[in-house]
Amino acid sequence: MKNLGLLSWLSKKKLTDEQVANIFVNTSFETVEQGWPQVAAFLNAAPEFDSCPNLKDDDYGKFLMIVVSANLSLIPKHFPPGIDRAIIERCCAKFGFALGLQPESFAKKVKEFRIFMKEVNRPSKNTLTGMTRAVCYKYGVIAHQERYFRDMNVPNPILQKNLREVMEHFLWDWGDFVDQYRVVLAPAEEQA
Repeated sequence: MKNLGLLSWLSKKKLTDEQVANIFVNTSFETVEQGWPQVAAFLNAAPEFDSCPNLKDDDYGKFLMIVVSANLSLIPKHFPPGIDRAIIERCCAKFGFALGLQPESFAKKVKEFRIFMKEVNRPSKNTLTGMTRAVCYKYGVIAHQERYFRDMNVPNPILQKNLREVMEHFLWDWGDFVDQYRVVLAPAEEQA
């Protein structure tokens, strides 16, 4: 009997879209709150700058939006239609609630950040590169670079490469998640 595909599907732990959203939201907050001070310190100490950008440890709002927007944009590539939408909607509702926003307002902010990342990332479609460039533009660090890159209004490629290595730690491995878990829609009473 060689049909291990069916057996592996049966052996996966089952989660609802509600549970996935809880895991993602809680982990995202924790990771960003703990990780941003390290990213800020990395950028403040980067030798590619003429002057220190003086990023603050508690100024992680834009960073949270970059991380969340990038990770949510990857969900449709890994989950079946319907489940992907449900996970994204639940995540937006939970983030909105935690931040005191309506789910629609948070979803709109996510969309704005995704559009911004696409614009600054053109012609590349690499999510990690988009996150890296978004950090550079949203936190205004380009103004602290040497004149050549500052005048071109682009991140120094060395800075971008180094920051990209840091940003890898903030990107969810949805492929691995799907390999370990089978996601189903939550029952109607859990959705209320």
